Amino acid sequence: MKTRKIVKVSLLVIVAGLFIWTFVFLWQKSRPTVTVYEVVSPVTADLEKTTVATGKVEPRDEVEIKPQISGIIDALFKEAGQTVRKGEVIARVKVIPELGTLNAAESRVRLAEINARQAETDFDRIAQLYRDKLVSAEEYEKQEVTLKQQREELQAARDNLEIVRDGITKSSADISSTLIRSTIDGLILDVPIKVGNSVIMANTMNDGTTIATVADMNDLIFRGNIDETEVGRVHEGMPVKLTIGALQNLTFDATLEYISPKATEDNGANQFEIKAAVQAPDTVVIRSGYSANAEIVLDRVLQTLAIPEGCVEFSGDSTFVYVLTDSVPHQQFRRQPITVGLSDGIQIAVKSGLTSQDKVRGAEKVEQ
Repeated sequence: MKTRKIVKVSLLVIVAGLFIWTFVFLWQKSRPTVTVYEVVSPVTADLEKTTVATGKVEPRDEVEIKPQISGIIDALFKEAGQTVRKGEVIARVKVIPELGTLNAAESRVRLAEINARQAETDFDRIAQLYRDKLVSAEEYEKQEVTLKQQREELQAARDNLEIVRDGITKSSADISSTLIRSTIDGLILDVPIKVGNSVIMANTMNDGTTIATVADMNDLIFRGNIDETEVGRVHEGMPVKLTIGALQNLTFDATLEYISPKATEDNGANQFEIKAAVQAPDTVVIRSGYSANAEIVLDRVLQTLAIPEGCVEFSGDSTFVYVLTDSVPHQQFRRQPITVGLSDGIQIAVKSGLTSQDKVRGAEKVEQ
């Protein structure tokens, strides 16, 4: 009997518990939810509308040093990363003469020697006759001129042979075309050749072999692209803030100096090339080709009343906010039309309709 009573009591307790739990659950579900909002006060702030152009930093001018004669690199005196002065020798080229041209030059020398010796013999003969007063002074002078001409021809033939064979003459060693010199002061960015490589001079068929690339790294520019939707709002002379990925926590000033008059298509979007002169301190080393972002200020307002843009309700051409009118027992708001201005994507300027003492409805929180 006792066992039956215990079972009955237990069942009654369980049923009572289920009934109470169901009642509490339904009561909680039937309670109205109260929505509580964050309240935001307008603040006075400076707002900027900006756009960002991606690109890279590079020297304004890169000069490719090319040989003035074809041949083989005999020696290299500089390497990438070294500074070089204008006129300083970077490499030396050894000339490999073409056999036919070499034979022709040697033949010219031999012929000039024969003519020079004959001219000397003729001049000696005329000089003796002139001393014996057997020929006129005019004949003597003519033969003297002929001798000088043959000597000049012999020297020219020998110089030509040296140029064909060695690429240099003894009389012009300081200006030899076999010595490749820098044409500007700057930093050597690249030396794409090695000792033993063949090089050719520029001609109508090709651009010639590049011996080295030299640039003035004190004159840098940012080269990037800006979308067509914003290109109409920028102009030459605008200030630019430059950030370089490889140089973290550093920003550089730049000045916009070029906007391309023609667009290029990139993934279906029209992009315009821009260039900005970079102002970098001497203490910072910037390498050619660094990726960079250029931030351009399109518009700016100073000391304006501003609220978070998320607080604004946009309805057609009108804008509204909800101003707090009472907070007891629950928050109450009034829909207030306002006039807005510049937005920086986070905050938006309020031209009219609010004061700094108003409190505006922000993001909501749900409480029960």
